[in-house]
Amino acid sequence: MNNLKNIKNILFDCDGVLYNDLEAVFGQVSKRMTKYISNKLNLDLTKAKELQRDYFHKYNTSLNGLMIHHDIPPEEFLEYVHDIDLSFMEKDLVLRNELEKINLNKFVFTNGSRAHVKNIVKTLGIEDQFKDIFDIVDAKYHPKPEAKAFDLMVDKFKINPKETLYIEDIAKNLSIGKERGTITAWLINNEYWGKKESDKDYIDYKIENLSLFLKEIRLLKNSQNYEY
Repeated sequence: MNNLKNIKNILFDCDGVLYNDLEAVFGQVSKRMTKYISNKLNLDLTKAKELQRDYFHKYNTSLNGLMIHHDIPPEEFLEYVHDIDLSFMEKDLVLRNELEKINLNKFVFTNGSRAHVKNIVKTLGIEDQFKDIFDIVDAKYHPKPEAKAFDLMVDKFKINPKETLYIEDIAKNLSIGKERGTITAWLINNEYWGKKESDKDYIDYKIENLSLFLKEIRLLKNSQNYEY
């Protein structure tokens, strides 16, 4: 892990990274996407789901496909699909402790909306731990892993990718990060889309526990203070 000694920044994806139970959260988002598509395009739920999945695979987000082919208003879509119930989610005191202790600039880089990220981090009790958020609106609706999204994010945050660790649950989203010089970490999961391309050499670390990984980085960086 020596290449992590000199990092100054960490980019966190939101869904599936800052919390583990993706189905409980994104399952709701996905169902609302299907309902939105069904209502907007006058399709039955089965056809709407097929279109949603097809666009996600082709365009990296369902929204991207809907904007390209159906001129869907993105703000309306994002507000509708992220109107979900997080009452089941508990504060993550372990993650908060590690985020507090690690002396690095922390950012969220998401294909979702800023409002959704704020809802998640507030519920987890970590809303004050991030310097800024970059969402799909900031990306001008170019989804990860498009280079445009990454470059706009770097410009907004004013960070050097070569001094940055980038953590994702969707392996292929790390490809542009590696190309631009970040150290990359994939949070291991069994989601079909998440683990696709997880065997590629653009992934530097495969991790099972975010809080433990942050602790390892913190201890590694702190050990430098005792090297003479």
